[in-house]
Amino acid sequence: MSAAAGETSGAAGGTSGPAAGTFGPARAFSYLGWEVDPDAGALVCRYDLDGQRFSERIVVHAEPAAWSSPAAAEAARLVFLLAGVSYYKAGAPPVVDLGPTPLRHGDLDLLRAWYRDGLGELAHRNGLDLGGLRFEGGTEAGPPAGWEPPGERPLVPFGGGIDSIVTVEGLRERGPAGGVSLFVLSREGDRFAAIEEAAAATGLPVARAERALDPEILRSGERGWINGHVPVTGIVSAIALLSAVLRGHDSVVMSNERSASSGNLDLPDGRSVNHQWSKGWDLEELLRAHLARSFVPAPGYFSWLRPWSELWVARRFAGLGRYLGSFRSCNRAFALDPARRLDHWCGRCDKCCFIDLVLAPFVPAGELARVWGGHEPLCDPSLAPTFRTLLGTSGATKPWECVGDVSECRAALRLAASRPDRAGSPLLAELVAEVAGEVGVAGAAEVAGGAGAAGSAEVAGATGVAGAAGVALAVETGSGPAVDASWLMRPHGPHAVPERYAPSDLLD
Repeated sequence: MSAAAGETSGAAGGTSGPAAGTFGPARAFSYLGWEVDPDAGALVCRYDLDGQRFSERIVVHAEPAAWSSPAAAEAARLVFLLAGVSYYKAGAPPVVDLGPTPLRHGDLDLLRAWYRDGLGELAHRNGLDLGGLRFEGGTEAGPPAGWEPPGERPLVPFGGGIDSIVTVEGLRERGPAGGVSLFVLSREGDRFAAIEEAAAATGLPVARAERALDPEILRSGERGWINGHVPVTGIVSAIALLSAVLRGHDSVVMSNERSASSGNLDLPDGRSVNHQWSKGWDLEELLRAHLARSFVPAPGYFSWLRPWSELWVARRFAGLGRYLGSFRSCNRAFALDPARRLDHWCGRCDKCCFIDLVLAPFVPAGELARVWGGHEPLCDPSLAPTFRTLLGTSGATKPWECVGDVSECRAALRLAASRPDRAGSPLLAELVAEVAGEVGVAGAAEVAGGAGAAGSAEVAGATGVAGAAGVALAVETGSGPAVDASWLMRPHGPHAVPERYAPSDLLD
């Protein structure tokens, strides 16, 4: 989804934090306003950075009359508030002037977290500290907008990877009366085959929107501006909520699993820097609170996968064998330049390595080899350093990518190594031995991903993949501590999944 919005990552930085209140070269960033063109289905957001004007255009395919409602104006306001971060980052000034933007009590709390934590990675990797960012201006918003929620019509932002596919199929099982629809955000005039092919495989209707960033921000490198990661999933969420209000969907259902809330590194002041912050629980709560004070009643917003691990998601996906030929999460599939865009998995990036690792316990080796066109990452010894970083044995920071945490990766490794069709893999054997040496017998719970699951002989159900064999979740690997991953197959932590949409294993 980040590629669809045209955001890029900056150069890597060190691990020590800069002095508090370390900003970029710009003096002030201003919110100028927004307007809608109902006939064109367009929302235009305008901003200013030290005199450099920016204009962003978002097109949502809906009936023109739908734009005239107070609820549509509220949803547009949220998009306007969040989309500004893509332009603020170019200069990272110490002041954000909200001008005449309508605000309610609590909106500034959302914005402070949005800029400080949402830009945490960008700040860290560019030697900045946005903790003292000052907000000025703003006007008092009116009463919350009345909104007539439709029946059960969930809208699922869809990126073509295993997470959103599992969410879609899980909701389909629940059989909402109005059916499930996909939400796909693209760049204007450009669609990503990696999303379109998987979307077509679902057979579900697609609600579309296009986001056109100001052309100048795409020249950040040329202009000498600060560049780096922004909390793009939050922007996608806001545009999906606008689409839901305009098109009559009761809820926007995200596909962010539990470990998305886990940071990449901890700073000396106790804060965490998290590449996936806009997929985490903190922002989900903040956005739900914003909706509650902006609408009566509020549209639903929650992640269907929130209490689950990546391992649980992988096992569910493995039971959906028909998607093996169409899903794709490789970053090279989302290159902004179509000439550099791949129509297959690259087999070498962090995302490819993680997806191969997390699916390996549940999908037969031969099936995964075909997914990677005979160049499966787990069969490539040159990728050992990438896997070591995922497994937490290299000493390097967790990859700045949407990947699972160390406990999930270690459990997946041990479970994959226990499969008969993976016997004799030199890379797996080497990695298992390294993890065993680092964790030690006393660290078995860490390898398992948690405590309290000892003795489980539960069997993973990957029978939906042709020829797939079940894999025991409690195994002896012959090297180091036994692995019990059943803890990772149970829900843990907070979530906001309503009962009408919850998977059966969450209700048991």
